[in-house]
Amino acid sequence: MNRTFSIIKPDATKRNITGAINKIIEENNLVIIAQKRIKLSKDKAEGFYAIHKDKSFFNDLIEYMTSGPVIVQVLEGENAVEKYRRIMGATNPENAEDGTIRKLFALNVQENSVHGSDSVENAQVEIKFFFKPEEIVG
Repeated sequence: MNRTFSIIKPDATKRNITGAINKIIEENNLVIIAQKRIKLSKDKAEGFYAIHKDKSFFNDLIEYMTSGPVIVQVLEGENAVEKYRRIMGATNPENAEDGTIRKLFALNVQENSVHGSDSVENAQVEIKFFFKPEEIVG
């Protein structure tokens, strides 16, 4: 058992499909052990995405991620990072496999409905960025 971090992005919260996304997560044997709806500040978004600060899409990403509420989550399960990345599907929804969250719900490459950690190490960092230990109950 391990943990991964997830964000249900503004395009999904605006369309009120967070429940449908959570259903897919839970149907794939991942347990949501922490979850909260927040509005990212510009500073918080820039801190979280600092690794991309020199990339051409950085400002658009920050604008998008602060455009509405997001749901931040800690997911737990067997091989949680790998499993959630498979469930999410490819970043570009056109390349995502049928039945994945992004194939079902993403609008485009940027508005692709969800974020998930890309490694166990990054999951730990991302979880600590958004959650206090006492907020994780699982």
